[in-house]
Amino acid sequence: MSEKFRNKYRIPSARRPNWDYAWSANYFITICTYHKQSFFGEIVNGAMQLSEIGRIVELEWLKTSAIRPDMNIHMGAFVIMPNHFHAIITIGENQFNDGRDAMLGVSKPFADAIRDGDAKHGVSKPFADAIRDGDAMLGVSKPFADAIRDGDAKHGVSTGYKNAFIPQSKNLSSIVRGFKSAVTVQARTIHADFAWQTRFHDHIIRNSESHDTIERYILNNPINWTEDKFYAPP
Repeated sequence: MSEKFRNKYRIPSARRPNWDYAWSANYFITICTYHKQSFFGEIVNGAMQLSEIGRIVELEWLKTSAIRPDMNIHMGAFVIMPNHFHAIITIGENQFNDGRDAMLGVSKPFADAIRDGDAKHGVSKPFADAIRDGDAMLGVSKPFADAIRDGDAKHGVSTGYKNAFIPQSKNLSSIVRGFKSAVTVQARTIHADFAWQTRFHDHIIRNSESHDTIERYILNNPINWTEDKFYAPP
C-alpha cells in the first residue's frame, strides 16, 4: 500500500527493516527494465542471445568487484534475461562494515550492541529491541525509534547519526546504483528510451541450501523463460 510523504504518495521501501545493507552477507538481487521492455536480447532454444545492450550489462556487471576493491565483493552466479537481470553477490568483511563513525560518537561495539543487545556495552537486550521497534515503557517512543533508523531532527536524531549505522555509499544499493547508471549511459547511445525500473528486488541468503536453490534458479532461468513471472512474449 502507498503512503504519503510530504503530501505525495510513495511506495514503501522494499528493503528489509533494521538491516544494514553494508553488512557482510550473500545477496540475491533482481533488476528489471522499465515496463519489462526486452532490451537485453532474446531466448533462442533455451539459451540467451545477448543484444548489444545485453553485452554492456554483462561487461559492466563483471567490473563490479574490480572497481570496488575496498568493499571485498565476491561475484556469484548471474544471468541476463531479455528484460531483467538476476545475480548473487557477496559483500565481505571490509572497513565500512567493520566499524562505525567515531566522529559521531558511535563506536563499533556500541553500534553492534544497539542491534543485538549487549549489557557489557551498556545496552540491554530489551533496550536494543526498544531502539529498533519503539517501546514507551522502556523510555523509547515509536517516533524516536523511527528517528534512530531514519534520521529526524525534529526528534533529536540527525541524519548524520543515523548514517553512522548505515553507510549509504558503501552498501548494496550503492553497488546497484553505480551498475545501473553505467549501463544506462552506454545503452542510451544505442536506444534513447532505455531505462531501468526505479527499484530492485533483494533477498538476503541465509544458508548454503538457500544459496544452492537460488543458484539453480538463476542458471535454469533461460530454459524456464516462458514460465517466468517476468516473461514478455516477443
